[in-house]
Amino acid sequence: MSPAPASILRDTPPDGGWGWAVVFGAFISIGFSYAFPKALTVFFKDIQLIFGASYSQIAWISSIMLAAMYAGGPISSILVNRYGSRPVVIAGGVMCGIGMVTASFGNTITHLYICVGVVGGFGLSFNLQPSVTIIGKYFQVKRPLANGLAMAGSPVFLCTLAPINQFLFNQFGWRGSFFILGALLLNCCVAGSLMRPICPKPTGGQLTQTNGTPKRPTTDRSEAQVNGHNTQLEKGCLENFNKFLDLSLFKHRGFLIYIVGNAVMFFGFFAPVVFLAPYALSHGFDEYSSAFLLSIMGFVDMFARPLTGLMANTKWIRPRIQYFFSFAIIYNGLCHLLCPLASGYGGLAAYSVFFGIAFGMVCALLFETLMDLVGPQRFSSAVGLATIIECCPVLLGPPIGGALVDTFGDYKYLYLMCGAVMVFAGLFLFVMNIYNYRMLERERRQEEGQGDESEAEETKLSHA
Repeated sequence: MSPAPASILRDTPPDGGWGWAVVFGAFISIGFSYAFPKALTVFFKDIQLIFGASYSQIAWISSIMLAAMYAGGPISSILVNRYGSRPVVIAGGVMCGIGMVTASFGNTITHLYICVGVVGGFGLSFNLQPSVTIIGKYFQVKRPLANGLAMAGSPVFLCTLAPINQFLFNQFGWRGSFFILGALLLNCCVAGSLMRPICPKPTGGQLTQTNGTPKRPTTDRSEAQVNGHNTQLEKGCLENFNKFLDLSLFKHRGFLIYIVGNAVMFFGFFAPVVFLAPYALSHGFDEYSSAFLLSIMGFVDMFARPLTGLMANTKWIRPRIQYFFSFAIIYNGLCHLLCPLASGYGGLAAYSVFFGIAFGMVCALLFETLMDLVGPQRFSSAVGLATIIECCPVLLGPPIGGALVDTFGDYKYLYLMCGAVMVFAGLFLFVMNIYNYRMLERERRQEEGQGDESEAEETKLSHA
C-alpha cells in the first residue's frame, strides 16, 4: 500500500536532520526492549539454586516481563498521545532502572516477578512503543530505512548484553549485576531525551481575517455556530477516550487483517529461536557449538534489518510493502519446514544463516507495514492495540512448542508446526491484502463517481 500522503500530517516530516538522532535514540530504546528479557537468562541458573526454585518458576521472570511489555501497549499509546514520546521513554527508563535495582534486594521469586517482570516489563513497554511512533513523525520518504535501522538495535544489543551479563555475573554475582544493570538501563532516559517533538505550525488556533474582521476558526474544542447561536459541541465518553486511544481502528479493514495475520504468525515466531540451541544439543553437539548457532543467527539478523529497510524504501517495493511483508513471513516458515532436513553441524549453521535473514526481514517490516496501513497519526493507537492482542500468542507459542517436544520426543515436530503456522499466516496476509487493495480501489472509484455526479448537478443548476 502506498505511504500515507503528507497532507494528513500537520507538517511535512523532515526525513533527516535531527531525525537521525531520533533513530539513534530509538535504536537504543528498542535494543533494550527486545534484548533485555532474553539476556537475563544468564542469571537464571544461579537464582534457581539460591531460591530453590524450579526451572519453570525461573522462566516465568522473562515471560512476565515480555507479557507486561506487550500488555502495556495501550497504556503507552494513551500516554504518548497525551504527552508525546520523550517523557514516556524517560519514564520507562526510570521504571526499568528502579525495577532492576529493587530486584537486587529480593529474597523471593515473587519479589523478582513484581520488580523485574511487572515494573521492568511496563518500563520496556514505555520504551518500545514511543520509539517506533516518533519515527513516523520524522520520516516519510525514508521511513522504511529509518525503521530498519532502529529495529537493528535488538540483535546488536542481544549480542552485546549477553557477554556483558556473563562478565558482570562472574565479577559481582546476580545481585550486584542487577544493581549495575539498573543503572545501565537509565541510558534509556538519554535515548528518550533525543526524541525531540516536532512542533506543528500554528494554524487552527490563529486568528484569520474575514472581510477585515478577525475571526477564530471553529474547531472541535471551540463553540460551533448553529443558526446564529453558539452551541458547545458535546462529546460522549467513548469519543473523549478515542482522543487518547483510537478504538475506531477496529473498524479499519487493513488493521483487522494485520492483527489477525500477526496473531497467527506469533504462535510460531519466537519458539524456533528459543529451542535452536536445545535442538542442536539433541543432535549431540556440545554446548558451545549449539550456542554459537544463535550467535550466527544474531550476527546475520544484525545486517538483515537495515538492508531490508533499504530494500523496502525503493520505488519498486515501497508501494507493495504489504506483499513484501507476506513474502518475509512465508520465507521464514519455509526455513523452519526445511530445518529437519539439515544434516550435521554445517546444515544447522546454514539454517541459522537463512533463519537470521528471515527473522530480520520480518522484524524490520513489522511496524513499518502497520504504519503504512493506518498512517502516522493513528499509528500510536494502532501499535498499542496490536501489542495487547499479540501478547497471548507471544506467551503461548514457546510452551506449545515445548509440549510437542515432550509428546513426540523430537524437536523436528516443533519446527514443522512453526513452519506451517508461519506459511499459513503469510498466505493469509497475502490473499487478504489483495482483497483489501481491490476494495480500496473500488471505494476510490465510487467516490470519484459521486464527485463527478455532484459536479454535473451543480453545473445543471448553474445553467438553469
